Amino acid sequence: MSQNWKILNKEAVFNGYFQVYKYRLQHTRYDGGLTPAFDREVFERGHAVVVIPYDHALDSTLLIEQFRPGVLGSDESPWLTEFIAGIIDPGETEEAVAHREASEEANCTLKNLHHITRYFVSPGCMTETMSLYLAEADLSQAGGVFGLEEEAENIRATVVPLQEAFARLERGEINNAMALIGLQWLQLNYQTLRDSPGVFFPQT
Repeated sequence: MSQNWKILNKEAVFNGYFQVYKYRLQHTRYDGGLTPAFDREVFERGHAVVVIPYDHALDSTLLIEQFRPGVLGSDESPWLTEFIAGIIDPGETEEAVAHREASEEANCTLKNLHHITRYFVSPGCMTETMSLYLAEADLSQAGGVFGLEEEAENIRATVVPLQEAFARLERGEINNAMALIGLQWLQLNYQTLRDSPGVFFPQT
């Protein structure tokens, strides 16, 4: 079938720290017809980069912990364990975001970057995508509490051996998409990363 859609109307309904738009939409059906026109609010958050620092010598990664207000509607703790991440500013490259956020959130210097994937965070209601990267990093002196004061950030960075990180994943202690996807990718690619890191970080 030919898949098509129409944006019949789009209006801003909220403009604050983030933006929300109300769309009036119509799209083709699998039987060849058209849906009735319907309304959906869409959260415009921008696009983000996530980076997995990896220290081959230590066989370790770096995880951060910070407060996340979106969790307040549940019975879970709002302090989440994640990877380094940040929103892409206008005119900024994904690689620049990875380096900037590594410095701001963990005082960590990245070397080579390897792009893993790009995924939609919550496509039913949000425009945001995440670009996931693996990066070489020297984590021997990493760790501590960081973040930008003007953004009320209070971020704890911890160097974690990969086997310990995998155990935390299997115990169900990791409960956000960026960390789940990143750690599962590390599990799937662990042997190659240990034995043949040049597959991800070609030497020039």
